[in-house]
Amino acid sequence: MFDQEERRRERARRNVAGDLRLAFTGPKTRHRRRRSVTAAAAGGRPIAAPRVAERSITEPSEAVAPRRRAYPAFRSMPSAAPLAMPQQQLDTFDPDSAPRLAVNPGVARARVLLILGACAFGLFNGAALTRVLGRDGMLNGWELAVILLSTLLGAWLAFGFFSATAGFLVAFVAGRSPAHIPGGAGASRTAILLPVYNEDPGLVLAAIQAMAEDVRDVGLAERCDFFILSDTREEEIARAEAVGLLRLRGRLADGPPIYYRRREQNTDRKAGNIGEWVETYGGAYDHMLVLDADSLMSGETVAELIGRMDADPGLGLLQSVPSIVNAATPFARLQQFANRLYGPIFARGQEWWSGAEGNYWGHNAIIRTAAFAACARLPHLSGPRPFGGHIMSHDFVEAALLRRGGWAVRTITSLPGSYEESPPTLLDTAARDRRWCQGNMQHIRVLPGAGLHWVSRLHLLCGVLAYVAPLLWLALLVTGAMVWPAQHVTVGSYAYACIVGLFATSLGLLAAPKAMALLLALRDADTRRGFGGASRLVLGVAAEIVGSMLMTPVMMVMQSVAVVEVLIGRDSGWSAQHRQGVALSRREAWRAHGGHVLLGALGAVGAFFISHEVLLWTSPVFLSLTLSALLSVRTSRAPSEEPASRERLFQTPEDADPPPVLQRARALRSVYAAESEVRRRVDALMRAPAAVYELGRCLAATPAAAPRTLAAAA
Repeated sequence: MFDQEERRRERARRNVAGDLRLAFTGPKTRHRRRRSVTAAAAGGRPIAAPRVAERSITEPSEAVAPRRRAYPAFRSMPSAAPLAMPQQQLDTFDPDSAPRLAVNPGVARARVLLILGACAFGLFNGAALTRVLGRDGMLNGWELAVILLSTLLGAWLAFGFFSATAGFLVAFVAGRSPAHIPGGAGASRTAILLPVYNEDPGLVLAAIQAMAEDVRDVGLAERCDFFILSDTREEEIARAEAVGLLRLRGRLADGPPIYYRRREQNTDRKAGNIGEWVETYGGAYDHMLVLDADSLMSGETVAELIGRMDADPGLGLLQSVPSIVNAATPFARLQQFANRLYGPIFARGQEWWSGAEGNYWGHNAIIRTAAFAACARLPHLSGPRPFGGHIMSHDFVEAALLRRGGWAVRTITSLPGSYEESPPTLLDTAARDRRWCQGNMQHIRVLPGAGLHWVSRLHLLCGVLAYVAPLLWLALLVTGAMVWPAQHVTVGSYAYACIVGLFATSLGLLAAPKAMALLLALRDADTRRGFGGASRLVLGVAAEIVGSMLMTPVMMVMQSVAVVEVLIGRDSGWSAQHRQGVALSRREAWRAHGGHVLLGALGAVGAFFISHEVLLWTSPVFLSLTLSALLSVRTSRAPSEEPASRERLFQTPEDADPPPVLQRARALRSVYAAESEVRRRVDALMRAPAAVYELGRCLAATPAAAPRTLAAAA
């Protein structure tokens, strides 16, 4: 009798261990067995897991108070709600298959002014140089190259300048507060998606908990579900994701549901991850709010985005403008300051001329699920990588396909509460840019796609030029050095004044948007205080300009190398992005920047022998390259002690007065970091039969204490 009782208890303990393992395995493994849980108080007999009541999304809602939707403890995803997602074709399109959007006359005029202004300045650049370099009536190959490059790059500079100027004027006149559209009313459902790939689970879960609590507090818990869509390949990280999810669900019993799915194969990377979710579960949701692993968004902002989607049935995608937060290293703080101060006028300018043909940045945007499914499944490009295969920078192309399908794609620039993080070091930024460079270069093959709106093509072209332009600047530097010795230009001559004038104008086009952004910040009292006051703001801008002058040339060289690698057929792969900075050693910095240092030193020597004027004009470039290793080391090291936010250089409004969701996420990061030992114990409980056996003995011996024992173990 005793042996039979022991065997019965052992079977029950194994059932518990098996169910814990099955909770987060792949779908093929998970469905091989019938899931069950063991009720110790019922004599150890397996009982079926509770089923969730299903309701078709087409059925009218009951006229009763909403009730929190429960889900089984060992169920990681809701019931499937398939949604067809046909693959799109780039070589064919029937224009009659999609409705046409009306063109806003004001937006049409803005586009004409922008393009004419950029082209006019580029042609002016080319004409002036032609007059200088063709004084003898002849132009050689090097001189023609200088003229062509100056014309293209002048137009590119002017395009950014006029767009930023438009953003400045719009912000100056309109202010910063958008019309509020409440998102609390209505019956639409929204899925908040967080694709992850080998990320720190503590950082991701802290952000999810903070957002879920905020969504609950604004009354959207019944209308929003969170999904962690894992493409993690590291088993240890995947187990930590599963364990963290168990604890997070327990903490958010009264909040929106948190679901988890890990793909067996990460086919097509992030685009495939989102697409697989749309095909399997998208039919149950009107909208999907796509975030990144480092994204954060307040509940008020989520409600606003949902409200705007509900208010405009023709809106397919609404992109928010995230602010960078949580920067710790000097490099990241400089990027955060520049993004927070200068970014809004560039974003407003793009919103001004984009209209309903806006762009998508891959995260912090809400999308109409049915529209995305019908229009945005990307095809594979023919041929080998890097130009073939799946499209790595999928977001621009998805926006273009949505617009091709008759859906409006817009940007909202005046809505606060949307956040992201930036790479902590220069080398981390270069690694991310290498992947982005390859994805944007693939857009060359998408540009002639059938049926795309010309403004969508313009967005794609801008993405290509963002990475090709540094290579063109480098080519202009080299060709200019080759041309200069033969010009015999004297100080005070017309040719000298013309060249100096063009150089000064180009610098002015680069500096003017920063001056306009500074003026806007000084004009608004709240913004001025958020940046630490007028004096600290001006000091921060001056320091940022110096920092950019030192950083930009070496980044230009690294991006040029990335473009060349793509052109010669070298694939970047897809590695996980570093979110937390690790200080570089001198050896690591020299390994990464040794070539840059050598190039800077030799370039300076060569410029000196060409002429003193060439050395003077190119000195910022060669100084940046020569100091690149030192700069990379020094800017990768966060302060050992975090000073008060008011005493820090490059302070931003989120440093001075962190919003509640950001404060909560930071606090939860500390909590998750302190719980590493608890998560290790829960992981051991899931995997080791001995630990479950001990827990089973405790449950069988003291049924009344079972809730307390299980809570202590978890």
